[in-house]
Amino acid sequence: MNLNKLRTVRIIISNIILFLTTLLFVELSGNYTVSFSDYVLFPQFIPSLLSFLHNPAFIASGFIIILVLTVLFGRIYCSFVCPLGIMMDLILFVRKKYYKFSTRKKFRFTFIKSYNLIRYSILSATFLLLFTGVSTLIVLLDPYSVFGRLITNFIRPVFIGINNLLVAFLEMLGSYSVSPHILYLPDFWVLSIPFVFLIIILFFTLKNGRLYCNTICPVGALLGLISNFQIFKISIDDINCAACGVCETQCKAGCIDSGNKSIDLTRCVACYDCLDSCPTEAISINTKQPVKVLKSNLKTKVKGRRSFLISAGLLTGTAIKTIYGQGDTIKVYKDSTIPEKRTSPISPPGSISIEHFISNCTACTLCVSVCPTGVLQPSFIEYGIEGLLMPHMSNKIGFCNFECTICGDVCPNDAILPLKNENKKITQIGKVKFIKENCVVYTQKTDCGACAEHCPTKAVKMELDAELNLRVPIITEELCVGCGACEHACPTKPFKSIYVDGNPVHQIAEKPKDEKLEIIEEEDFPF
Repeated sequence: MNLNKLRTVRIIISNIILFLTTLLFVELSGNYTVSFSDYVLFPQFIPSLLSFLHNPAFIASGFIIILVLTVLFGRIYCSFVCPLGIMMDLILFVRKKYYKFSTRKKFRFTFIKSYNLIRYSILSATFLLLFTGVSTLIVLLDPYSVFGRLITNFIRPVFIGINNLLVAFLEMLGSYSVSPHILYLPDFWVLSIPFVFLIIILFFTLKNGRLYCNTICPVGALLGLISNFQIFKISIDDINCAACGVCETQCKAGCIDSGNKSIDLTRCVACYDCLDSCPTEAISINTKQPVKVLKSNLKTKVKGRRSFLISAGLLTGTAIKTIYGQGDTIKVYKDSTIPEKRTSPISPPGSISIEHFISNCTACTLCVSVCPTGVLQPSFIEYGIEGLLMPHMSNKIGFCNFECTICGDVCPNDAILPLKNENKKITQIGKVKFIKENCVVYTQKTDCGACAEHCPTKAVKMELDAELNLRVPIITEELCVGCGACEHACPTKPFKSIYVDGNPVHQIAEKPKDEKLEIIEEEDFPF
């Protein structure tokens, strides 16, 4: 696809979503809202997240898809899906047309500094309150909810007024085909809240475009953090760039610094206006982050995130320990030196072989969204170019739950075939490998055993080493199913001392032998 067409695609998709979402609030019969609200609101981040926390189901997993898209392409949500953001774009479009036909000087955007302290403080406070059971900031600042309140209080009354005028006109003609509706207005103080937000949004939008999204909105701040790790990045080619500044004047997020030829990806809302405006086609989407962007924004990003990390770090650490049920981990004082030597990526259990998987997978990421441990992640070049974005097992992110078969149950095209639990437990998607020189037992002369504790098949066991007088890992590849629990638990960095090498064709693992405890029988009661 021509990159310049991405802006057109964004406009079409965003207008459809804006229309369908607005219709939920202004449609007076209620039939459309009842029938289609779940589908229309599926991709809305906060409603989907909260619904998922109460009832984990696919229909409530839209936020997971948004997160995956953010990792791939950045803040797609803000320009393609968020109704409040799309409404801001509509306001900017109307203003642009006004300036076009007026005698006033044409308005142009410019690069603005990032208010990281403000936006990450708001995000931090939102998380802290949410974890303590207080959803006040979520209610006030969720962009979908803000949009809903604006439409309900300021647009819906217009529709009701038009409807009632139509009723009166038709009654004069003797027709009663349209029913009147009563207009219920909230109290003044209740109405004042969306009114204040409307004024703030209009002010921010007309003055600096998407400044609201990059200063106040917690969803924008969260997705901005995640977009630091996006795969397909918008970047400026130093060689082709003529430093004309046209892209900066078109950037509604104020994140393009044409003087330094850099883009702050945490504030980019993926509107693609810059791609369409660059006369030298120096702006492109690729998988490499320009070094200049990292250097120019490093201090700003670190400073802005520091308040968020300090305020939320303790809470996050506690939550992680609670979720995984782990206490203190082994402290590693020495970096590992020998990299893992993987001969093949790891495809999900039930995919039979990498060849079968690549031939049938459409990279819909449905299995990624439902994977309970997050071990399934969209790939980049793990499978080669032909397997781009197809899910692979990333044991550094998570591990395959020994009892779980959900990826095969939801796969719509048999790239991952459903497995019964007893068959899944002996399906070998890879084999365990051990690098003695990286293991903390050998390098630090300290007890560990994290790998053996997490192995469900006894493929990794701890046995006493007489020379060290410590228990060391012993592996049995035939028992391994390749779940990756040992690799995920291994504390060594940057290279693991134990890892899983994928099987290009899945095999059958041996079942672990039952170990019976030796029982000493006593003839008489010992005391």
